[in-house]
This record gives sequence, C-alpha cells and structure tokens, in this order.
Amino acid sequence: MSTARFDALSKTIDRTKNVFEERPSTDVFGKDVFNNRTMQSFLSKEAYKEIRSATINGTKISRNMADQVASAMKLWASSRGVTHYTHWFQPLTGNSAEKHDSFFEMDADGEAIDKFSGSALMQQEPDASSFPNGGLRNTFEARGYTAWDPTSPAFIYDNTLCIPTIFVSYTGEALDFKTPLLRAIQAIDKAATSVAKYFDKNVTKVIPTLGWEQEYFLIDEAFYKTRPDLILSGRTLLGHYAAKGQQLDDHYFGSIPSRVLNFMRELEDTCLRLGIPVKTRHNEVAPNQFELAPIFEEANLAVDHNTLLMDVMQKVARNHKFEVLLHEKPFANVNGSGKHNNWSLQTDTGENLLSPGSKPKTNLQFLTFFINTIKAVHDYADLMRASIMTAGNEHRLGANEAPPAIMSVFIGSYLTSVLDELESISEGKLSPQEMTDLKLNVVGKIPTVLLDNTDRNRTSPFAFTGNKFEFRAVGSSSNCGLPMMVLNTIMANQLEQFKTEVDAKIEDGLKKDDAILQVLRDYIKASKKIRFEGDGYGDQWKAEAEKRGLTNVPQSPIAYDAFIEPRTLELFEKMEVIHAKEMVARNEVRLEEYTMKIQIEGRILYDLAANHVISAAIRYQSVLIQSVRGLKDIYGEDFRQYAREQLRIIEAISLNIEKVKELSDKMVEARRNANKLDDARAMALAYNENVKAYFEDIRYHCDKLELLIDDDFWPLPKYREMLFTR
Repeated sequence: MSTARFDALSKTIDRTKNVFEERPSTDVFGKDVFNNRTMQSFLSKEAYKEIRSATINGTKISRNMADQVASAMKLWASSRGVTHYTHWFQPLTGNSAEKHDSFFEMDADGEAIDKFSGSALMQQEPDASSFPNGGLRNTFEARGYTAWDPTSPAFIYDNTLCIPTIFVSYTGEALDFKTPLLRAIQAIDKAATSVAKYFDKNVTKVIPTLGWEQEYFLIDEAFYKTRPDLILSGRTLLGHYAAKGQQLDDHYFGSIPSRVLNFMRELEDTCLRLGIPVKTRHNEVAPNQFELAPIFEEANLAVDHNTLLMDVMQKVARNHKFEVLLHEKPFANVNGSGKHNNWSLQTDTGENLLSPGSKPKTNLQFLTFFINTIKAVHDYADLMRASIMTAGNEHRLGANEAPPAIMSVFIGSYLTSVLDELESISEGKLSPQEMTDLKLNVVGKIPTVLLDNTDRNRTSPFAFTGNKFEFRAVGSSSNCGLPMMVLNTIMANQLEQFKTEVDAKIEDGLKKDDAILQVLRDYIKASKKIRFEGDGYGDQWKAEAEKRGLTNVPQSPIAYDAFIEPRTLELFEKMEVIHAKEMVARNEVRLEEYTMKIQIEGRILYDLAANHVISAAIRYQSVLIQSVRGLKDIYGEDFRQYAREQLRIIEAISLNIEKVKELSDKMVEARRNANKLDDARAMALAYNENVKAYFEDIRYHCDKLELLIDDDFWPLPKYREMLFTR
C-alpha cells in the first residue's frame, strides 16, 4: 500500500466518537425558522394577517408592512446572536447563492446603529454578470435583482438570517429556478381549481406537493482528499471494481454503521431546526450509499428545502470526517443515486386529488386528475426527459438501477383494468343504467383494492404509487425546481384543455359526469402507448418502445432540443411561466454546463493517467526489470525460465501504458477540435460523441494496470477501501 493511501486509511482509525444527544423532533422543529409561530410572537396582528394573505393568496405586501416584518425579523434574528442577513437564491448553477450584509449602519451623526428596512428585505442587488444566463446579459451588464419570496419562510443558517428570494436580471428575465417554478405553481393552481370545482364547489385553491427522496454516498474525507477526480468532478473516473460490491444485497436496509448514524443524527437535528421535515433514513443498495426522505410539502418550499439540504449535508458530514457524494454515478459497477420526486395535488379543503375516496364521485375526481396526468406526460414526454438530463444522470439512467431515458408511466394492474373498462364505454350519452353500472362496478371499487394492486416499479421513470406519482428519473445532484416546473406547467396546460373539452360537451347537452367520462375515454386512448407495466431495463422494452413511437434519447445535448421546440416555447408563453427568450437562454446554459463538465472530466482523466497511473506503472515496471536483471546475473542465459512471470507482467504493463497514452492523446485532440466549434449545441454534442467516447477505454487500461501493479505502488485509494471503510 502506498504511503498516501496508508496515511488516508490510518486517519479513519481511532476516530473520536461523536455522541449526539437526540431530542424529540417536536422540540426542535422550526426553531431556526421565522415561521407562523414565530411571526405571531414578533408581528402585530395586522402585519401577520397581511403576510399570511401574501403567502396563501399571493397578495402584495405594502411598504409599511414590509418595514414591520423586516424589523421583526431583525429583532428575532438579533435575539439569536445573528449580525448578518442574506438574500438566499438559486441561480442557474443549480446551487444556492448568497451575499451577506450586516445589520450595521451609521446614522446622520456617525453613530453605529442596527437597522434592517423593508426595502432591504424586499429587494437587493447582487452582481448578475458571472452567473449563467445563456446570453441574456453581457459581462459588463452586472445588475441583477433578488426579490423576497414570502411563501418560503426566512431561516437562520450558519448564524446568518437567510431570506429566500427570486433572482431576475435588470431587464426582468428570470435567472433562477424559483421564478418559473412559482409561475408554474400559479398556473396549476388556477387550472386545477377550475377542474376541481366540478366535484367540490368549495375548492378555492390547489397546491402541488412534493416529497423528494435524496440518495447519496458517504466516504471518509481522507480518501476523498487523495482522489483528484472526486474533488474536482464528484465521481471516480477510474478504479477497478472491488471483489465484493452490492451483489449480496447485504447493505440495503441493513444496520446503519455507528459513525454514519452519528452523522445522520446531527443532519436530522439541523434539518428539523431549519424546518425541513425529514422523516426517513436507511441504507441504500450500494455499499456506503444511503437515503434521506422528508414529509411532503408545498412544492416551492420543498424545492427550497432540498436545495438547502444539499448544502447542510456537506457541512455536517465534515464534522464527522466524511464527504457526501451527490453525483449520480460516483462509482462504477454499483448503483448510482437519484432524487425521486413524489408529486401530488392538494386542495385547500384537505383533499389529495390523486387519492381515491370512499364514494364514486370522489373516485371520478381521482380518475380525472390521474388520467390527465398520464395524458400530460404522454404529450410532453420529451420535455420531461429534457428536464432531468445532465452529464451525471447520463451514467445512471438505464444502467440496470434506474429508469431508462424512455419516458413511460406505470400504474399497476388494477388501474390498467379500470382504464381498459373506461376506454370501452360507448360513444355519446350513457344510459342511466350504464352510468350506474360504471360508477358502482368500476369507479366505486377503486379504494377497496387500490392499495394492494398498485405495486412499485423501480424501472419506470414515472410511476403511480398509491396517491401520488413518483418521478424517479431525477438525478441526485439536480435542483428539483426544473422538473417540478415542467411537470406543473404541462399539467396546468392539460387541465385547461380538459376543462375546455368538457364544457363544450356540456353545452352540447351531455350531463357533467357523462361529459367528463367521454373526454377521459378519449385521453385514455390517446395516451395508451406511454403506459408500460414491465421491466424497463431490458432491451425488449427498447424495441417495444420504438414500435410504439416512444423516443429514446440518452444523449443530453440532443434531449435538450425539446426545450426549444416551437410547441414548447408556445406552451410556456401561453401558461405565462417562461418567455421564449428565457427558455432559449436556459437551453444555452444547460448545453454550456454539459460541455464544461465533460471538459473538466477529460482534463482530470488525462492528469490521472499521466501523473498517477503511468508514473506508478513505470516505477513498478522498473522494479520488475531490476528483478529480471538480478535473475540474469544469477542464471545467465537460462534466466528466462525463472523470470517468465516478471517478463509477462513487464510486457502487459508496457502494452497498457502504451494504450493509455495513445487514447489520452487522442482524447486531448478531440477536445481541441471540439473547442473550435462556435455553436453551443455542436460543441456539447462533440464532447458527448468524440471526447467522452474515450473515457471508458482509457479507464479500462488504467484499471488493468491497477490489477498488475503492486499495491504498495498504487497511488490512489481503491474501491475496496473507499466503499467499505466506515
């Protein structure tokens, strides 16, 4: 074992035990959040009423009330020892961003005072020039604005008052994930409320909910710090798989290692204090892979919480000498990580619109929203795929561990039979007996059997799991805002279309239930091809999907084309979610991000190959050569019979060194050629097809050398060490 690896391994021994005192969740939940309870303590009744109205109904907050809220926030934060505040936003990097300002001010007499005004709360001006913008802004046009989002409560993190905000350019274009998500939430609220009133006139608001499941890896920080590929790209670009991986299924839901459990306890405590309602923790399938999941929340707040969580995880992990890996595929030959997005619709009357009830009327409501969701995903499958494609997720999708890049919907055998029954209903007006039979024999039976007949299908990218749809294809490092914005927008559009068609049939003389069922029947037929109940991993499904006319686009640069199709631009303009100019710019950002990530990986791989692998191989080969020379000195010309194995290894090392160098040079040349291209899509595609194409071959020969070279000479931590040291 090399000195660096020995030192890394030794640092994992004799850790100081982190004895974490767990407290009841209810004691700490929301302690660091300016939530309803805190606002009622620090705000006047009038101010509290106005901010609640802004949160629930989207009404504007007056300047006078903003001053009161800002003063209350400062008073609360100061009582907790906080001296700085920040507008916390989510630029198109996918991470959170912040600029800290202190409450410190100078009055007219030059005296120091603490001050936080309503104007400072409601709007700030961070530099917008260096954030991704897709050409919306020139470098010299630096001005951008953050504006307070009162629907997501302020919180104290790292002794700073953090105020969730949107981020827009000086000319008004959205430069973040939150702004279009909020617009999409408004769109689906309007559309879904209109449809929900068919069944309950008391519904005045519909809220999209999200429950994400965050998968991640933990490795010892000492190993992380000696792997340049992990530090710079988040994944291992080379490394031979360990003799034992996940094949025994012994890690999945197994006993959580003590050191990991200490990390989880502190993470959960921190999350609960920040109002993140974490509930579930467990071992995942791959060694050293774990999962955390919360209780469902309103989609905008859930996205904020997941974005915050990814930052919290990294900081808490370092307290325990761990590093969190959120890359979708940090280790080859074991499962990667996703972020399953569980989505549903909740009314202000307390109903889940995707949950069947005890009465046929409630079930007709369920079927309405259920079938419309399938139709929306069918019509915009390419856009759904584009929303989750990244350089990292390409490695995970379809890799016998995650859904393929083919968009399909799983609903289970019983609901399939229900839709088949509805599909067979006659044209035109149903007789009273037909309507009664349909409601009693089909619709009325759903709640009694649904629980046992809606299985989970881990190979499906979009599966119905009882009272929600699970978008399983989202990558573990992604910001949930983009896929949730897309899903809510296409669903809002679909529900508007449904309402128009049903109302037209009612005007033609059909009863409301008849009209609804007739339109649903048409949607079932139109979207039938996207429903798939089988194994999404197999090649048979790829062939079947092609026959059905479903697209399979595993390359991100091509998948992104869906963002700028005329029908997509028209959709987002119509729903007032994103202007065409903004969407085109966002597509440029994703293409550039893809290119840069592959470019960085290519540079790292070349460095590892040249300065770690080849140099180690040559050093070990020199030792073998010296050994052969010694044998020749002893045995003369008969030395070969005593040096067969050494000579074989020397030859194998030479051949693999030659291949590594040859392929690395070709990769560099391909990168240079790609860099000459001016078009963002052409460059991203060149990196995908011409540069990335060399990665696996280079890795293959590097991994061969790992097996050939003496363990003492290998400079990098190996899989067996990183994945099984806890």
